[in-house]
Amino acid sequence: MYQRQQGFTLIELISVIVIVGILASMTTDIITLPIRSYLDLQRRTTLVDNAESAMRLMQRDIRRALPNSIRITGGGTVLELLHTNDGGRYRAKLASNGSGNILDFTSSDNSFDVIGNLSNKPTGSIVIYNLGQPSADAYVGDNRAMVSNTSTTSSITLSASKKFPLQSPQQRFFIVDTPITYRCDLSSGQLLRYDGYNITSTQSNPPSGANGQLQVNQVSACVFSYTSATANRSGMVTLQITLTDSAGESNRLIQQVHVDNAP
Repeated sequence: MYQRQQGFTLIELISVIVIVGILASMTTDIITLPIRSYLDLQRRTTLVDNAESAMRLMQRDIRRALPNSIRITGGGTVLELLHTNDGGRYRAKLASNGSGNILDFTSSDNSFDVIGNLSNKPTGSIVIYNLGQPSADAYVGDNRAMVSNTSTTSSITLSASKKFPLQSPQQRFFIVDTPITYRCDLSSGQLLRYDGYNITSTQSNPPSGANGQLQVNQVSACVFSYTSATANRSGMVTLQITLTDSAGESNRLIQQVHVDNAP
């Protein structure tokens, strides 16, 4: 007796293949979209973290800049400042009993007493009343003098006698240890930090005698701007850095740093 065999028709097989394909496509989207979103978020987070880390260091240096020492060149891609590590007030008048070592502004002088004590033994250069203009420009050296290693926390001795051009109304002085430059090299996509080089009257790009330390890479755009606002002795530095990764993900961070320019 003939026994009929059961099976699939071609239409049924095609229908199953189509349905399975639809389900597979839906399942793939359900799985891949969250993964893709997570990877996109991870890339953005990495870019933001890298930029913020570099900006935090820039903010720290800018806030410790010598008043009126910030200067920007290179179309807004190079920022330089003179970094201070301490400061205080010099003796301008003798004590009631006639004692004390004042800083003489009428002729060359090589030492003076500090009112109060410095945090540490001073090293570097003394700057008095920096205005960032002729006769009061620390970059030129009008109002800057090297500190002798014989100085103490209560008494400053200069390496050579100097007549400072202007007195500070508050008898303030600053100790500068090094110039610092932040430079965006857009050809290599890097933000570099330079320090430990000689102070020069003109701003070099890049600074000579120093190797740049990488702060962040993947830099696609960079703009630094500075509003000195000398009328009220305060200023504002605006930092803009754009990072772009290999996948085309891009993030721009903008931060502003207030600077006290009271000399």
